[in-house]
Amino acid sequence: MHTILRSATKEVKIGIDRPFVIIGEKINPTGHKKLAAALQEGNFDYIRYLVERQIGWGAEVLDVNVGVPGLDEVAMIPRVVELVASISDAPLCLDSGNPDVLAAGLAVAPGKPLVNSVSGEEKRLKSILPIVKDRGAAVIGLTMDDNGIPATAEERVAVAAKILERAARLGIPAEDVIIDPLVLTVGSDSKAAHITLQTIELLRREFGVNVNLGASNVSFGLPDRLTINQAFLSMAMQAGATCSITDAVKMGATIKATDLLLSRDANSLRYLKYFRAAEKLRAMDVEQAVAAVKPGV
Repeated sequence: MHTILRSATKEVKIGIDRPFVIIGEKINPTGHKKLAAALQEGNFDYIRYLVERQIGWGAEVLDVNVGVPGLDEVAMIPRVVELVASISDAPLCLDSGNPDVLAAGLAVAPGKPLVNSVSGEEKRLKSILPIVKDRGAAVIGLTMDDNGIPATAEERVAVAAKILERAARLGIPAEDVIIDPLVLTVGSDSKAAHITLQTIELLRREFGVNVNLGASNVSFGLPDRLTINQAFLSMAMQAGATCSITDAVKMGATIKATDLLLSRDANSLRYLKYFRAAEKLRAMDVEQAVAAVKPGV
């Protein structure tokens, strides 16, 4: 099963038989004070920098979120969507819990975007899915409902089944619903990652749908989070995850190496191309850091 996303000029295909797709997470002001300030000030130069950096490091789809307290998100998101689309040919993932914000962004997003997200909560099923259908978009389905995040893999799969069924009623095909099995921190529950991995395997077996993951939650509250995140994402890819909203700079090498080991990279070509590009980008980072400390700069 393939989920196809499009910009005005580019198509990205997500599937278990395809290389893993990185959805760049950095255009999101949550916990990102510099971006929050840039959005409030209308400083689009910083957004341009984030777009170019993520694409350079291997992001194929870009998540766009403008959720800053006090900001008119309905007015802001079309401006940011149009800006991002003018800089990059990557398809977009519009990220908001507000149906009005999603509708405003989808109205100007080119091609076939992704919506982040709907859940099994009745209010969200009723408010988000019709917008997705009317726009002809794809959507991420979170495996939580009005009772919260289920404790077992089987219960999360049941929520996924509900989302898929409600989407089908509106004419949204299963290939346009990417399920997110959700992950909690192993710092407070040592079984949290294992339950997510079980959920991924069950989703693949029962529905064959594509699976998205926000891997960084798994390490919350623990030291050396990057190592935990990298190990977990590799395991999730082996279990059947096909895309992730993540940091392309930090996670790109792990993803490309895992694709290589899972026989999704003939002759290591994608890995070698990524390695060479990453070397150049690191060199540029060093040059910029040196320039920043020179007298008079």
